[in-house]
Amino acid sequence: MARLSWGMIGGGDGSQIGPAHRLAAAVDGAFEFTAGALDHRPDAGRAFGRALGLRPDRAYGSWQEMLEGETHRPDRCDLVTVATPNATHFPIARAFLKAGFHVLCEKPMTMSVEEGEEIVRLARETGRICAVNYGYTGYALVRQMRAMVTRGDLGRIRLVVAEFAHGHHADAADADNPRVRWRYDPAQAGVSAQFADCGIHALHMASFVTGQEVESLSADIVSCIESRVLEDDAQVNFRMTGGTVGRLWTSSVAIGRQHGLTIQVFGEKGGLRWAQEQPNQLYWMPLGRRLEVIERGEAGLYPEAARASRVTVGHAEGMPLAFANIYRDLAEAIRARSEDRAPDPAADLFPRAEDGLRSMAAVYAVAESGRDAGRWVDARPPMFR
Repeated sequence: MARLSWGMIGGGDGSQIGPAHRLAAAVDGAFEFTAGALDHRPDAGRAFGRALGLRPDRAYGSWQEMLEGETHRPDRCDLVTVATPNATHFPIARAFLKAGFHVLCEKPMTMSVEEGEEIVRLARETGRICAVNYGYTGYALVRQMRAMVTRGDLGRIRLVVAEFAHGHHADAADADNPRVRWRYDPAQAGVSAQFADCGIHALHMASFVTGQEVESLSADIVSCIESRVLEDDAQVNFRMTGGTVGRLWTSSVAIGRQHGLTIQVFGEKGGLRWAQEQPNQLYWMPLGRRLEVIERGEAGLYPEAARASRVTVGHAEGMPLAFANIYRDLAEAIRARSEDRAPDPAADLFPRAEDGLRSMAAVYAVAESGRDAGRWVDARPPMFR
């Protein structure tokens, strides 16, 4: 089967996220890296693109140059990944969607709810895919959790508890470090810092696993380092469409926590617990029975999880392979559209523009509630109310 053509914007030399995307897109052989505008410095972007094997005419100096160069090519990109600074996601994603490209956008998809609604409408009008890289949903056992909830193994879901806490911004002496400072500056980060950066991963995970959306929330936000304008810790209570109660904690000052993304789901017939730092085990406690440990890669997983497991049981499988499952889903979706067929249901799990929009609405709701002593507010974007 011919490989799909893939292009990337951002993710240049020294980027944290760029290598993960390039590894993920290549794992299954579904995509060929054919085009890129990898740096905001044109010469550096072109040079790095060529160093990665791009042809000189497809190693672009800017995203605008890439848009112009790719739009009328007969072999143009089937998918474009946007991995640039947050404030640029919206104009780039909008331009490529308008030109008829499928897009995978890093989170946050936009910087405002209004921009998010425009992206959702544009994706629907053009019939193009706009996916959002909530890449942790690509982990095999997160998909096993979702499948168990969907099939009723837990019964009605009563409670979901999500966390994403780390301590990497806990040093007050680091407050003027430019790599840290911008995250707490409203002019660069918007209305929220820690919740917008990490909390929305945990909130989206709660929706992904339960199959429910957040309707309303109450937030307590604080800047533990007083010089910060935006929050570095947040506690959020929320209510979901199926009646599930949610609790979420996110922090950047939790010394001793490294990458503390965890999720627990409690239903009438059992509970599940998973942690991103130990992704190969899912803890399942059926009501009235002993604790069971479900291992990634073992026999008997639901198809959604079995499809997402690439390495044999007992071996580590990490974040780039979780991202790779998002790319694998997108390859299946793009091919299904071109072949006028339904995609494999076990692969139809990538986060959509609608998820990116809901996340941005939640960011603004948390900021509003936090300013008003935790008042409960509507967390839905206006177009979904």
